[in-house]
Amino acid sequence: MTVSAAGGPSAAASTGTTPTASPPARSTAGLAPHGEGAAGDRVIQAALEKAWPADLPAGQERELLAAGRDLLRADATGIGRIRWPTVFPDPHRGIAPGFAAARFRIQAAIARRAGRPDKVVVHLVWAGADRGGTYTDLRLSDWYFTRTHTKGAPVWAPQQPRT
Repeated sequence: MTVSAAGGPSAAASTGTTPTASPPARSTAGLAPHGEGAAGDRVIQAALEKAWPADLPAGQERELLAAGRDLLRADATGIGRIRWPTVFPDPHRGIAPGFAAARFRIQAAIARRAGRPDKVVVHLVWAGADRGGTYTDLRLSDWYFTRTHTKGAPVWAPQQPRT
């Protein structure tokens, strides 16, 4: 017997016919299946936006998303660590990045308030190949930012990642 995604018998099972073509695979969460590649990124982005409605001004969100993407890239691949001295105090320390830059891709990202007006979290979903060559998508990372003031101007400062 064939079972539908809803858990009951499929139309093919109840009519006794065999479907001629099967629909593309979908995960139960409504996301693109693992391994879908860049084609599935739009679905992941839409799911994030639906789960966490926007709560920041568009300009602030763009600024924080750019910073979050840069931080994730620096953390995962080592590229650009020098730009973030408070997060990576010694970028030349010799710690090998965990992922290959050529196979690194951010699949989706949102920035949202994190409980207080002066604290924000950037949620990122990404894919990458580790040094052993194993490629995995739908990896999750959160970067937190706190609004501070530098020379009288408000800035979003990244916080140390939680380990």
